[in-house]
Amino acid sequence: MSEFQSLAGKLLVAMPGIGDPRFEHAVILICAHQADHAMGLRLDRPAPGVTLRTVLQKLEMEGAELATDQAVLMGGPVDRERGFVLHTSDWTAPDASLPVGEGLAITATREALAAMTDDETRPERSVLVLATPAGARGGIEDELTENVWLTAEPTADLLFDADHTTKWSRALAGIGVDAAMLSAHGGRA
Repeated sequence: MSEFQSLAGKLLVAMPGIGDPRFEHAVILICAHQADHAMGLRLDRPAPGVTLRTVLQKLEMEGAELATDQAVLMGGPVDRERGFVLHTSDWTAPDASLPVGEGLAITATREALAAMTDDETRPERSVLVLATPAGARGGIEDELTENVWLTAEPTADLLFDADHTTKWSRALAGIGVDAAMLSAHGGRA
């Protein structure tokens, strides 16, 4: 039996033919990973018609008019009342931010949303991700063994840019895999 290695701070990149249409071409940042639990946020699927500005206006937050039309992401099973700000760690909320890999954190507070619109406190890069806080229970290792997912190192552009349609192919290219050369069908040698 191999020793457990946390994937926190790594990307999971779906293989073609994953067998679950909810995860086709998914790029997921693993935020927490322990032997019996994992939590990740999907970074390639914008919520249709939802922007940072519309969310802040709905919450009647001060500074909503300063917010951009940055897409809000559907980071997993969506809970309309729960959101996480994925951000660079140059801004953190004491006792509320969870470090996620090198130079990254997630925060689920109104303070984090407010920081996204404040020129003085704004993290260098950030994105709002709507998702439930629950994660998978112990299945990631099995799925990696079955070649359902590849792992990759995150880059700032993969995490934060607005080019959502190419994140999957760019994540693959980052590990030297040409998406056009992958097949959804496996075989045995």
